[in-house]
Amino acid sequence: MESRFHRGRRLRRTEALRSLFRETRLTGNDLVQPYFVVEHENPDVVKPIGAMPGQSQLGLSALLETVGRGKTAGLKSVILFGIPKEKDERGSQAYAEEGIVQQAVRELKENFPDLVVITDVCLCEYTSHGHCGLIRGGEVQNDPTLELLARAALSHARAGADIVAPSDMMDGRVAAIRQILDKDGYSHIPIISYAVKYASAFYGPFREAAESTPAFGDRRSYQMDIANAREGLREAAADLEEGADALMVKPALPYLDVLRDLRERFDCPLSAYQVSGEYSMIKAAGKEGWLDPTATAIESLTAIKRAGADLILSYFTTELLEKELIPRS
Repeated sequence: MESRFHRGRRLRRTEALRSLFRETRLTGNDLVQPYFVVEHENPDVVKPIGAMPGQSQLGLSALLETVGRGKTAGLKSVILFGIPKEKDERGSQAYAEEGIVQQAVRELKENFPDLVVITDVCLCEYTSHGHCGLIRGGEVQNDPTLELLARAALSHARAGADIVAPSDMMDGRVAAIRQILDKDGYSHIPIISYAVKYASAFYGPFREAAESTPAFGDRRSYQMDIANAREGLREAAADLEEGADALMVKPALPYLDVLRDLRERFDCPLSAYQVSGEYSMIKAAGKEGWLDPTATAIESLTAIKRAGADLILSYFTTELLEKELIPRS
């Protein structure tokens, strides 16, 4: 009698069969491209970021041109980070009505009305000390910072942002932002909270991109300990209770277990940030010929989606779309 065994290869024999039975599908709808917009006397300026090959700080006009190319390729969503000309201890350009991010939001929505524009809400790119909150006695102050974060989120909403995304990790900031948005007539603006954000070594290249390296100390007193998973569930539950519409895990790939935990626990939209270090490692290894950077990027992104992310912030977004390596939708 012929022995019987499972023949899994039947469904993997051709690309057409593999595509037909594929469980997880990555498309342009799933991805958000981060951009760094810089306040500069030359709006056409493009300043390559050395630690992130293929990424640049962009003046306002350069941002519009770059996003336009991305839109042609199928780009649906962006998130903005701002680099101001001047920084101060209070990060006042974060909530200035004519701040660089506020200007960029207005320009993008005027030129690309159907583009989803998300804004990062934090102070670190705008403070002279590089921390995400106000400093007193060498310590980051939680509660006094909440008002400034709320003002920043409101200024983004007034400029036309579709979504605000607080990344600072101050306790109570989602409630403060929800309250001010609702009070000022922006109850329709969603909040994606960086609810589960770790004090990660994978942020290294971002420090150059956003010019946000702390002048002293580190961010471990307010970002999460890398060893903790259950704490992430508490942070997520708290932010949902305060009014977050969606949650984020950052970084993505080193914390797929945490992302899966959130997916199983919470019935809300989940996002994950494939951060600068993840991007730069793939690019660097690709440059050395140690791996195929495009295939590795797609595999990494697919893993993040498979773990439970509905939305992925990735610096590979426009590259993959422009090369037609993933479907637009």
